[in-house]
Formats: sequence, C-alpha cells, structure tokens
Amino acid sequence: MNPVVRFAYAAAGSLAEAAAAWAVPGGGKVRRSFSSRRGVELRFTRWGRDRRDPARPLIWFHAPSVGEGLQARPVLESIRARHPEFQLAYTYFSPSAESFAKALDVDFRDVLPFDTVGAARTALDALRPAVLVFSKLDVWPTLVDEAQRRTIPLALLSATLASGSSRSHGIAKLLLRDAYAALDAVGAISRDDADRLVELGCRPAAVRVTGDTRFDQVIARARVVDRGSALLRPLRSDRPTLVVGSSWPADERELLPAIAALHRSTPQLRTIIAPHEPTRAHLAPIAAWASATGLGAATLGTPGAESADVVIVDRVGVLGELYALADIAFVGGGFHAAGLHSVLEPATYGVPVLFGPRHRSSRDAGLLLAAGGARSLRGPDEIGAVIRAWIDDPQPRLAAGAAARHVVEANAGATAQSVTLVEELAARAQATRER
Repeated sequence: MNPVVRFAYAAAGSLAEAAAAWAVPGGGKVRRSFSSRRGVELRFTRWGRDRRDPARPLIWFHAPSVGEGLQARPVLESIRARHPEFQLAYTYFSPSAESFAKALDVDFRDVLPFDTVGAARTALDALRPAVLVFSKLDVWPTLVDEAQRRTIPLALLSATLASGSSRSHGIAKLLLRDAYAALDAVGAISRDDADRLVELGCRPAAVRVTGDTRFDQVIARARVVDRGSALLRPLRSDRPTLVVGSSWPADERELLPAIAALHRSTPQLRTIIAPHEPTRAHLAPIAAWASATGLGAATLGTPGAESADVVIVDRVGVLGELYALADIAFVGGGFHAAGLHSVLEPATYGVPVLFGPRHRSSRDAGLLLAAGGARSLRGPDEIGAVIRAWIDDPQPRLAAGAAARHVVEANAGATAQSVTLVEELAARAQATRER
C-alpha cells in the first residue's frame, strides 16, 4: 500500500476507535456504527478464551451488510451441514445487519472492529481461523495484511465489480490493490466480473467463475413458502395481483398514477405495496392516495385486507413470501438514486418483473431483460400500458414469467462451487499445520 495512504488510513482507524469508545448507544445509523463497537475487542477475546475449540477448524465469514450476508448464508448453511466439525464465525460492518446475523447458525457473531493493526491482531488471536472469507467485494486491507502474515488462506465469494467502479482508480485503488492481490481464491459471479477483478489486483490464478449464491438463496426460500400460511392464506385471490416491492417515493410518483388509471378500466386489479422503508411518514401518503382515488385500502393483516384494492405492507421481512401471490411484480429503486432492489425474488416464482430506467448497475436486471422476463419502463403511461396488456392477454405475461424463472434456475449452483472453494482452502490450511 502507498505509504501516505497507509498512514492516513491508520490515522482514520485510530480516530474511529476513539470515537467508538465514547459513543452513546442509540440514535441513527452512524452513531450505532460507533456505539456497537464499544468493547468489541473484549468480546472477541472472551469468546476466543472461553468457547474457541482449537481442535476444530474455524471458518470466518465477513459480510458488510445484509445484502452480502444473503450471499454468504447459503455457503454457511452448506458448510454447517457438511462439516459439523467446523466452528463458524460471522462478522458484519453495518449495524443494520445485527438482526440478520442473530438468525445465522454460527458459533460466533459480532460487528467487525475498525480496521486497525491492534484490532485485527486481537480478532485473529481470538478466532484463530483456518480460512477467512469475504463476501461480494469488501475486503479490509489491514485485516488482510495481518491474516496473510499468519498464512491464513483468504477467499472472496460471489465477487462482483461493476464496470467503471470507483474502486478501480484513485485512492480506493491505492488502498485496496494489495489486499485484492493477497486473496488466495476468488469466486467471481461472471467472466466479465472475473476480468474486472483481475484488473483490480486479484491474481489471475486465484480467480474462477463460480456464480452468484443469491440465485440458490431465492430458490431455496421459494421452495419452502407456505401459501396456506397465516400471512398468505387470507390474501389468496383470483383477482390479478400486482406486488410492488421495496418502493421509494420516487417510484410511487410514477407507479401510483398508473394504478389509479388502470382501476378505471381494470377494476379487478389488486395491488399489494411493500415500501422499502415502511415508516409512518412513508405509508401515510400511500393511504391518502388510495382514499383520494376511491380505492379500498387496508394494512396487511387487518380486517378488510383480503378484499381491499390496495394492501399496504407495514412491516419488513415478508416481501419474499408476498411475491408468491403476484401475477406481476414491480420492483422499486429504478426511479431512485439508491439503485434497483432485488429482482430475483419475484422471478423465482415465475413472475414477470417491471422496474424503472435506473437499472444498469444490476446484473440480474440485465439478465431478465435479455431473456424477456422483465421490462424497464419510464413513466406512468408505459407502466399502465404493460400491466393492462398483461392482464387482458395472459399468455405474454405467462411467457415472460417463465423466462424470468428460467434465468434464476439457469444460474443456480454457485453455492456448491463456493463451498468447494472454501473446502480446498481449509484442506490447504490443515496440510500446512501438519507439516
């Protein structure tokens, strides 16, 4: 790493640690990022002293947030099933991933300390991992450097790098290039991603195309959805159903006028809308719009939801199941600067997907568009026209849904290849210890 960049990075890490020591719990995401790290090194040390079994190899997975955690989870679950003799550790960076981490079947879970030499050494001393696995793209240069000094094999799974990513140049490249070069195995989502990762610094011999474990994840989740559950049974209907997932106000400004116009010619349409942030401030305008438009609206799980024209979802964690009710899905983020949300969840049910024009950073959206399983639309008129056409003539809609499901199924299998990659590194580490 460039000496100037290394010095600045180390100084920033020290300042972050100092801030964490004085941070008060609660508040917004930034404050929680600091307060969650109060005492984190002590927690690592205590677990390593009291519960780390040195006779059992430990695989350490790190995923910065929930999205990367979803990619890591199927690999974790498969390794747990295949290797009960392993201990598993899971760390995350964003405090928003805490509840996700609590649901994982792992031996140790906690927030990752800030990336300083002292913290990295403390974490490695406590966990003593046989393999350290990163998910998607984020690697931590100091942690990687300290792990490499101890000859701990390093992996990156479901790795992807968007064309033109800021990591490919400037300060980010100076900071991270050595860390990417240190990786012993990289499982890239696609050949294009593999090529870009090599340009980023990954060694060509370390990179192979293994695919994206999220495809396996959504398939597995869809297989266990119970359409007779307390959540879904009351909402089952013969009415054509549009499920709107993870919408932002920017999406709703384009979508809601289209739905209002559709109801004048297609009154049987039902809409289930799950905003990305189901806060009172976000939900109230949707309810007000439905009332002003003359549509019957109800909140999910309340009396009248089964017959409402608009069902408003006021909770998180259920969208993946609600897509099972959809004839058509609209995925939010395509009219919002934050980017398009997951299009795979509806696709795995054989549901055709609609979204706005901001989708270039989503590889999944590109795959669905190329296969005819999705449409990118630019405003209320286009949205209304496509939904109306698919309701009036189901055959094109069914064909688009079948194409969407085929994309998901054709990309399955990344979990098995990723597990193999980790197993190879664990075997290498074992052989090294026995020499």
